[in-house]
Amino acid sequence: MANPESTPIQPSEGEKNVYSVWALPPEDVTARIRTLMNSLRSEFGGPQFEPHITVVGAIRLTLDDALNKFRSACEGLKAYQATVDCVSTGTFFYQCVFLLIHPTIEVVETSSHCCGHFGYKNSTPYMPHLSLLYANISDEQKKQAKELAEKLDEAINGLSFPITRLALYKTDTGDETLKSWEKIAEQDLPSS
Repeated sequence: MANPESTPIQPSEGEKNVYSVWALPPEDVTARIRTLMNSLRSEFGGPQFEPHITVVGAIRLTLDDALNKFRSACEGLKAYQATVDCVSTGTFFYQCVFLLIHPTIEVVETSSHCCGHFGYKNSTPYMPHLSLLYANISDEQKKQAKELAEKLDEAINGLSFPITRLALYKTDTGDETLKSWEKIAEQDLPSS
């Protein structure tokens, strides 16, 4: 009989985790946004995370299912432009302070296309955004964070950049430290 303490525990084939699909900005924009995020985090706290626009929100799947749906969803997609409308604030942890992304046809259709492949049903209309800060802070602090973001990067409103990569992330929304979050796969999108 094998010693049960020496047997590694393998995740079961059917184990489900929470996954999301993110649109990733190009490296130069990522660096610019990361600088802004770091300044806000040093002032208001909150965990560190990669700059991204959520395309498909948190959905519980097996890893194989998530990867298959991700690959299938990326087929036929093309790179597209994203443009920042303004810095805004939300009402919960994962939408504390963010860049509101203009909901162009390409932005909305990419989300709709991917959500269809994942069987993801959103309870509210899609609001494309790029979060700058995840935190549980007061409305007054959110207002201060928004003003600080606008002051630190005065040209952020109207910033336009190409989305040429989508990524599948494991995103346990119960983990507000985000330590369990990890990139599972990434796909380049061809230019149109």
